[in-house]
Amino acid sequence: MAWLLLKIQANDENAESISDALMELGALSASIEDAHAETQSEQVIFGEPGDPPPGIWQQNIVTAMLDESADVAKLLQALQTETQIPQFSYVTETIEEQDWVRATQAQFDPIHITDKLWIVPTWHMSPNQNAINIILDPGLAFGTGSHPTTHLCLEWLTQQSNLHGADILDYGCGSGILAIAAKKLGSNNTVGVDIDEQAVVSSRFNAEQNETTDIDFYDANDFGNQTFDVVVANILSSALMVLAPALAKYCKTGGNIALSGVLEEQAEALIARYSEWFTMDVPTQKDAWILLTGIKK
Repeated sequence: MAWLLLKIQANDENAESISDALMELGALSASIEDAHAETQSEQVIFGEPGDPPPGIWQQNIVTAMLDESADVAKLLQALQTETQIPQFSYVTETIEEQDWVRATQAQFDPIHITDKLWIVPTWHMSPNQNAINIILDPGLAFGTGSHPTTHLCLEWLTQQSNLHGADILDYGCGSGILAIAAKKLGSNNTVGVDIDEQAVVSSRFNAEQNETTDIDFYDANDFGNQTFDVVVANILSSALMVLAPALAKYCKTGGNIALSGVLEEQAEALIARYSEWFTMDVPTQKDAWILLTGIKK
């Protein structure tokens, strides 16, 4: 059995109405994706706590899954009537029946951070058994090592000579990957904090998978006033701006901070913000993303 994918170009004003109309007209499923996904023009739309919903991307692809025998011309004519949009730019694609679990897993290979550190899904063997291998599957919480922001933080952690025995805070822990990496690299008291309950659940599960259950994970509302030798935060730049005083408070004098989730054009403002408490280093860049680091004054 095969299916037909109908992919229609849309914008932020009509993508949702096109998607809804396709479902009403009999599509098996419909989804909206950033037309520039996985490029430097990819648009970040994640909202912050207390902010209104972020909406959708400016340029989109609406994808509908149809029966292989679907009459696309007839469907598009009905879609024009339903949405009052006179013309669509679209392509079609046929996908064959396959083992969808294996097909999904095939997209996620082990991730090489450094020769010292790999991220390995459970369905793979590590390419280097002598390295530190973090067992982690893609899931509901952000952070698998594939995104440049996470990669930058992990690489930075492997380069810290003072990590062994240090107390470390992973603020905005997501999947728990940075806290787990720090613990495997020799950290002492290691704590992960997140505002998302699912992230805390995922982090605890991943810590158990990696035999690092001595990491403490907290909901941000339940987190106390501890101080740490190292603070890492891989979150949105807007949150980093707001949280600057709190993150500075959590870091001991002479301690290190690492901030990720920062686009190139956002770096200057964040450096100025954190320079009140930290002596900031030269930024590190991967693709369009920046890692900011510094030492607490």
